Amino acid sequence: MARKRPTIADLQAIKGQRQLAMMRVTSLDELAAAEKAGIDMVSVPPDMMLLPAFREVAPTIFAMPGDNFYEIGTADDFVRWAFKLYKAGADAVYCSASFETVKRMADEGIPVIGHVGLIPSKATWTGGFKAVGKTADSAVKIMEAVRRYEAAGAFGAEIEVVPVEVATAISARTPLFMISMGAGTGCDAQYLFAEDVLGYNRGHVPRHAKIYRNFRLEYDRLQQERVAAFSEFVADVASGAYPEPGHIVDMDPAELDAFLKRLDQL
Repeated sequence: MARKRPTIADLQAIKGQRQLAMMRVTSLDELAAAEKAGIDMVSVPPDMMLLPAFREVAPTIFAMPGDNFYEIGTADDFVRWAFKLYKAGADAVYCSASFETVKRMADEGIPVIGHVGLIPSKATWTGGFKAVGKTADSAVKIMEAVRRYEAAGAFGAEIEVVPVEVATAISARTPLFMISMGAGTGCDAQYLFAEDVLGYNRGHVPRHAKIYRNFRLEYDRLQQERVAAFSEFVADVASGAYPEPGHIVDMDPAELDAFLKRLDQL
């Protein structure tokens, strides 16, 4: 049976039954690989979602574009932004802006996924890029944020770098579709970045990342080959080895003679 793209109702129906695989992809090549590999959900840059080829490449993947809230603007800006993406084929949008902004979109019927735990754009409030919810007080604050997302009408929430016990307990107590990034297996989806899975992340590699292939070595090798090819071209130009006869167009001798005679008259 051919795979079909899940709806919000489909995801709500499987909550607590099994976990889906989700990935952040940033190119059509990665998107095509995700489709072929059977990835269930993807997070993508908004501009990528707007590409005409997006749904040709990934007809069955649940797609969630998202951006930092300060890149978009007010609640009204978010609504216009979300409708544009929805029209392009998005299934939901990610939003880490205010609960009021989430409610504004949800009231228009836009499926919204929020963010709790470690929120990179707001990490200064929780002490930087580190685990959140390791104390009872901080764990309760995460649950309170989840309740506010429920009240705002969100469909789900990413829960990032939270103790597995906390994430599991919260997921069991909310109707929200909970997406785990480094929060263990008690949620509804497991989320990784393609750059970590493929091993070409040159920055900090988070604890929850698992590297399945080492593309960094291959990219380094390709860069060396790129430099070598460019260097050979430079040398060929300097020596006259390029262009060779096969790289140029010759003129019929009679036409050339006529051209030169007329050229001298100009």
